[in-house]
Amino acid sequence: MIRYKKSSVASSRGFLPLSVALLGITLIACSNTDTANVSFDNATFKQSIKAMGITGDPTTGRILPSINDPKPQLGKKLFFTKGLGGDSDSACVTCHHPSLGGGDNLSLSIGVGAQTPDLLGPGRVHSMNASGGEYDGGPTVPRNAPTTFNLVMWDQALFHDGRVESLGKTAGRNGDDQLGIRTPDSTFGTADPDAGLTLVAAQSRFPVTSPEEMRGFSFEAGKSNTALRAALEAKLANDWGTEFLNVFGDASITYSRIAEAIAEYERSQVFVDNPWKSYVEGDNTAINDSAKRGAWLFFNNIENGGANCASCHSGDFFTDEQYHVLAMPQIGRGKGNDNDTLKNDDFGRFRETKELSDMYKFRTPSLLNVEVTGPWGHTGAYTTLDGIVRHMLNPERAIANYDLSQLDSTIQTSGMSINTQFALNQLVENRINNVTNVHHNVLFNNGDVLDLVEFLTSLTDPCVKSRACLAPWIPDASEADPDGLRLIAIDSDGELL
Repeated sequence: MIRYKKSSVASSRGFLPLSVALLGITLIACSNTDTANVSFDNATFKQSIKAMGITGDPTTGRILPSINDPKPQLGKKLFFTKGLGGDSDSACVTCHHPSLGGGDNLSLSIGVGAQTPDLLGPGRVHSMNASGGEYDGGPTVPRNAPTTFNLVMWDQALFHDGRVESLGKTAGRNGDDQLGIRTPDSTFGTADPDAGLTLVAAQSRFPVTSPEEMRGFSFEAGKSNTALRAALEAKLANDWGTEFLNVFGDASITYSRIAEAIAEYERSQVFVDNPWKSYVEGDNTAINDSAKRGAWLFFNNIENGGANCASCHSGDFFTDEQYHVLAMPQIGRGKGNDNDTLKNDDFGRFRETKELSDMYKFRTPSLLNVEVTGPWGHTGAYTTLDGIVRHMLNPERAIANYDLSQLDSTIQTSGMSINTQFALNQLVENRINNVTNVHHNVLFNNGDVLDLVEFLTSLTDPCVKSRACLAPWIPDASEADPDGLRLIAIDSDGELL
C-alpha cells in the first residue's frame, strides 16, 4: 500500500489528491486497498512524465560510435589485453566484462594477484601468494566497479566521487567542450591538458595507475603516472604497431591513443532499447501493471504518495549526475579515511572537494540496465535489487536489518558498523539542516518494493542479457591477439563468458 503524509491526504485513503489522479492512477474502490487494485490511465501518466522531459531515449542529439568502427575495434583488443597490466595478470575487462553487466558481478573487485587471472566474477579470489597493498585475503579494491554500459551518456563526471570531471558540463557532450576535464593528474578545478576529449577517454587513463586494479605493486613502483604510462607504451611497442598504423595512420603508440581507443570501445556500449522506452514511445503493453505501478511510485513525490526516486534519478538517463548522502553500508577497505582506527572509511565526494558539505556524498548512478549491474551501492553492499530498493526507501531501517551473509566471506566488514553510522549521522544532520534535495524516508510495504523492482527491470535492454547479442563487444578466436595476452574470460565453472 502506498501511504501518504497526513498533511497531503486522509490516512484512510478514501480519496486521492488531484495531482495523483493526474499521474494516471485512480482507485477502483474506496477501501483500504493496495495499488494492485487500481486502474492505470496510460495516456494521463505518459502526459505527466512527458511534462518532466521524459522521452524514453537518452541518446537523442548525441554522436555515438559504432563498435564496427576501426577505433572501437582497436579499443576492444586493448580492453582485453593483460599487456596493459603491470604484471600482465589483469586487463580493463577484469573488472568490466560485457557479460557481467559491464562490471564484474562482485561487491568489490579483485584486480591484480588473482588465483586464476582469467576467471572473472564470483569465484575470483586472490592468490595465496598475493602480496603488496597490505593484502589480507579480502578484496583490495575499495569501491564497486561501475558499469561501462552507456558511458557515452555521462556529461558531468565519472567515478563514484567524480574525480574525473568535466569543467564545462555541457549537456550532450560527454565532457567534450572548451573548458576541459579535471582528473587526478591535475589540481581540483583545473583542466588536465592530457585528459583527452571525452570523460571516458580521461577515465581510461587511470585504472592502469592503480596498484590494486592493474598496475601491481612492483611495476614502475614509486614512479609517477606519466612514467607508468610511458612504460606501458614501451611494453606494447613490439607487438601493436600494425594495429595503431591501421587506425591512426602511423605506428606511434602513445597512451593518449590507447585511452582514446579504449574510450571509443566503451562509448560504443549503448544499450537503451528497453521495455520502458517502448512503453513511453507508445506501446502500452511493453511493461506489465506492476511495472506501471512502480513507475508511478518512482516519478511521484512523497507528498503525493510516491517514493520521489526521480528527484535524483531524473531524465531519460535516470541520474541528476549529482552527489548525495545515502549511507550505504561501508564494507571493504574503504579509501583510507580516518574516522576510526581501522582507517577503512570512505568520505566520498569530500575527498575531492574538501568541502564539509560533501562528506559521505556519492554520485547518483544511472538506472539503465540496473538489473544486471549489481551488486549495488558504492561498495556493492547490496546483492539484490530488493535490498537496494529497501535501503533507498529507508536507509536507517535497511542498515538495522542488514544481512552480512549476502557478502562473500572474504570481504572486510570489521569497520562497517561504526563507519556506516558516521554516514547515517551525516544524513540525519543534512535533514535537520534542510540540505537541498536531501534524502528522506518513504513509507512503504512489500508490494511497493515489488512494484519498484519490476519497474527497474523494465529498464533492461534485452541485449545485455544475451551473449549472442553482446558478441560484437567480445573478441573471438578469429580476431588478432597482437601480444598473445588476451584475457579469455571464464566463469567459476570454466565456461566462456
